[in-house]
Amino acid sequence: MTVSEKIRELIEEHVMAKKSDIAPKVQKKFIPAWTPETSKKSFTVGEMYSGPGGIGLALSQTKHKSKSHQLDFEHIWATDYDPDTCRTYKNNLLKNNSNALSICSDVKDLDIPSLPIVDGFLYGFPCNDFSLVGESLGIDGKFGGLYKYGINYINHSNPLFIFAENVSGISSSNSGNTFELILSELNNAGKFGYDLSVHHYKFEDYGVPQARHRYIIIGTRGDLGLSFRVPKPSMQMKTCFDAITIPPITSDAFNNELTNQSKTVVERLKLIKPGENVWTANLPEHLKLNVKGATISQIYKRLDPSKPSYTVTGSGGGGTHVYHWKEPRALTNRERARLQTFPDDFIFHGSKESVRAQIGMAVPVDGAKVILNALLMTFAQKKYPFVDPSNGFYAHKSL
Repeated sequence: MTVSEKIRELIEEHVMAKKSDIAPKVQKKFIPAWTPETSKKSFTVGEMYSGPGGIGLALSQTKHKSKSHQLDFEHIWATDYDPDTCRTYKNNLLKNNSNALSICSDVKDLDIPSLPIVDGFLYGFPCNDFSLVGESLGIDGKFGGLYKYGINYINHSNPLFIFAENVSGISSSNSGNTFELILSELNNAGKFGYDLSVHHYKFEDYGVPQARHRYIIIGTRGDLGLSFRVPKPSMQMKTCFDAITIPPITSDAFNNELTNQSKTVVERLKLIKPGENVWTANLPEHLKLNVKGATISQIYKRLDPSKPSYTVTGSGGGGTHVYHWKEPRALTNRERARLQTFPDDFIFHGSKESVRAQIGMAVPVDGAKVILNALLMTFAQKKYPFVDPSNGFYAHKSL
């Protein structure tokens, strides 16, 4: 075991041990309140499966201020099971909020009733079993049923709003039955149920420099009489070239280590043009991949500098690390973070591969901000340009 690995192990043990410092407390039961006359409010929020903080950072940066309303968000608690991810979230988002809880725990070990009751509940429940890449086991997979813990929290706390996120593949998982089940449970959750706006967001249409497509479900509690509208896309495209080069990344930037590429990979990348992958490039036999049945378009795919990036992923072997349009190399984690619209002063903790995983699992900060801003305007009853939700609007307790 290397020194760095031993240090990480000790840190992880320390973080996990801190869980015991958080003694379960019986929360005073109440139902979060909101009236149209409320003019100033910080919506308290809790995040389950928080990841490193894509949504969390967006919450910190989103505010609505008008003559009639002053609204923003306040972090109360966040949970995740990975120690590196918890450290990243806590050290970036909760460092100035000593009262907020960072709970590093397997969700199956959480005492749901002990979690503080908040105005808004956000969760990107694990997507591994809903992804279009892999076995797509859906609800029957190891991660497929983890959305249930969020339902349990909603039933317990009746938040004013919910924000749920997952990959495109969830709509076809188990012939669509999984998505229908999850929507039905969210629609009927808690004392009042939730009015749901279900939309397949294409974040590149909102100015994110990455073709990242995700389902976002926004729910407002059934007794509030609010209807969240999907914010209209700006359609102002931002290229991966602009995202990575403007401004230039400084030489001392965090999480900017280069990956050591083999001679074969370098030779292969030199012959792959921007926008091409290992299957579409004109390669000599010795540089082709001898893999039967695997023609995933992102394998050794180089970025096209005139377009947004393709989807940044958090895992995968050779050829899946996102490749520079000019230099024969994989992107650094800092470059990947820019494609996810994290600022350079947002420091990810852990090994290079751990950081890659965290970045890949995150929701783009700028994309989340657009949705959260629309949510605040919904509560302020302010009009904004909108489009119809791709998968429909469902009145509470109608599914």
